[in-house]
Amino acid sequence: MNRKLRMGMIGGGKDAFIGAIHRLASNMDGLIELAAGALSINPDIARESGEMLFLPKDRSYLTYDELIKKESELPADKRIDFVTIVTPNFAHFAPAMMALEHGFHVVIEKPIAFTLAEAKLLKAKVEETGLILCLTHTYSGYPMVKQAKAMVSEGVLGKIRKVWVEYPQGWLSKLSEREGNAQAAWRTDPTKSGKSGCMGDIGTHAAHLAEYITGLQITQMCAALNILVDGRALDDDGNVLLKFSNGAAGVLMASQVAAGEENALRIRVYGEKGGVEWAQHEPNTLLVKWLDQPTQILRAGSNYPWLSSFTKNSCRTPGGHPEGYLEAFANIYRNFAQTLGAKIDGTTPSKEALDFPSVEDGIRGMAFIDNVVASSQSDKKWFDHIVE
Repeated sequence: MNRKLRMGMIGGGKDAFIGAIHRLASNMDGLIELAAGALSINPDIARESGEMLFLPKDRSYLTYDELIKKESELPADKRIDFVTIVTPNFAHFAPAMMALEHGFHVVIEKPIAFTLAEAKLLKAKVEETGLILCLTHTYSGYPMVKQAKAMVSEGVLGKIRKVWVEYPQGWLSKLSEREGNAQAAWRTDPTKSGKSGCMGDIGTHAAHLAEYITGLQITQMCAALNILVDGRALDDDGNVLLKFSNGAAGVLMASQVAAGEENALRIRVYGEKGGVEWAQHEPNTLLVKWLDQPTQILRAGSNYPWLSSFTKNSCRTPGGHPEGYLEAFANIYRNFAQTLGAKIDGTTPSKEALDFPSVEDGIRGMAFIDNVVASSQSDKKWFDHIVE
């Protein structure tokens, strides 16, 4: 590629946290530029946001369908290459499908859609068009998460037996959705968030991380979802027992009422020979625990010869310089951009560039939401994790 990829953003206006994160992450490697946007369903906010981001007036649109239609009519050397969708859950499917139908690649916030049926329609459209869909499961972008995955796939730990993954937050410990917190309001509203609150929002991150690192698939679950704040419409806490495709056992905990916790995502994976432990609060560190040796501490940014190519490809700074959420997000955008650039050039992307969440991860995420809710409502001890 001898130019930057042109991005159109849907949602993510001036008051939206995640839109700013996407813009920072997409810009970090200089491979992408924001060329157009439909930044809010509120026309005034859409206009103001476009002005704040210095978008040309004729490419700051008031609706996503206007953006997609008008951009598709522009010459190939002017129109956007892809759209990034950073709207609430209920507004994912329609713009994603319309973008694919008009020939645009898609980056989309998780969950991929509002229902599993919608996710399957997107998968069918991606397969029909040959376009790329990238799902921003951010935590898979951390270097030491990739190192953990590499060690598991190389058999260093032996056969995986046990997975513990937890994602406690405390920000919904009060009924914040009734106190003017816009983020809390839509995330706890079944008409905007979907059939699950906590498990749909952060439980899906935990489930994806467990499958990403282990290379295994969740096959069965026994779930208990809870509403612990009186007056709330969706689950704000939950616990899930898991079984994996190789027979491994797992425990997944997610809570948004763990008072005092921030985004305390943590995973431990144990095999026959040893285990690995990673926590987002200390993302540059991977603990490797051995059955017959002292625990090792692996650090991102260090030039260890045994770090995987995927890990090294995702490290951005020398050892001792912290890399966090923005850098992990940027790694997903960079891999997507390199893959899309190779597609445009007719070349083959590297295996490292292809390492980003796709429509398949979106399908599994929506199935997880469906099945964890069904399991929680069922009298059966074990509920099959049905995807197709």
